[in-house]
Amino acid sequence: MTDRYLKVAIEAAKKGGIFIRRSVGKINSISYKKARNNLVTDIDKASERIIVGMLESAFPAHSFLTEENLSCDRGSSYKWVIDPLDGTSNFTRSFPFFCVSIALELDGKLLIGVIYDPMREELFWASRGKGAFLNGKRISVSKVRELADGFLATGFSYNKSKRNESLISFKRFLMRSMAVRRAGSAALDLAYVACGRFDGFWEMDLNPWDCAAGVILVEEAGGKVTKYNGYKYSHYDKEILATNQFIHKQMSKVLGMS
Repeated sequence: MTDRYLKVAIEAAKKGGIFIRRSVGKINSISYKKARNNLVTDIDKASERIIVGMLESAFPAHSFLTEENLSCDRGSSYKWVIDPLDGTSNFTRSFPFFCVSIALELDGKLLIGVIYDPMREELFWASRGKGAFLNGKRISVSKVRELADGFLATGFSYNKSKRNESLISFKRFLMRSMAVRRAGSAALDLAYVACGRFDGFWEMDLNPWDCAAGVILVEEAGGKVTKYNGYKYSHYDKEILATNQFIHKQMSKVLGMS
């Protein structure tokens, strides 16, 4: 059955992603959520309708948790966790770093994850116990073992009052690693850890749809995902540390500095 879930999720991610790609530069409306820097467009909402419509048609008894307004709790053990356009701010400026992110959980545990980058036509997917893949080719995390050689990624909270903490950790890692990037899509950052482009990623104040698909990708690619302190992580937690596992303790130590 997992194969069918994955097949439909991939089809939905591609359909939503193709719509997004065709919509670059064609936004009709932009509004704000709780903060002025947290944007939502008519394209986010339309992509969500496409994705949820396909999944709901195939699995009408399942529950849905989505970034916009189509969440639905049907009391099912299965729940789809969906970000129809991760990297909306990038999308509004035609900065080509955004994606569709879809995950399925069973009793709270991640079962599959799909991330589709429509601009590069890169399809990442993972299924619990079956590995992680990019365009059909199996992927794995990097083998970098020292933080000093690490190529890292992060993001900043929409809540500006929390950005000072993020800037402190950003500076610490900038001084201790090879480089740090902040590109604006947590889902793609995690996918890049999974395929070895990044060696580690950390961020705070995230939501389940930001991370769910990326978490299972990293884990199935041989990486490690925890809270900042190294403790067990859930995609419902607000902070995440995801690495190739080799530099995990080193990054956790830096995040724990007072």
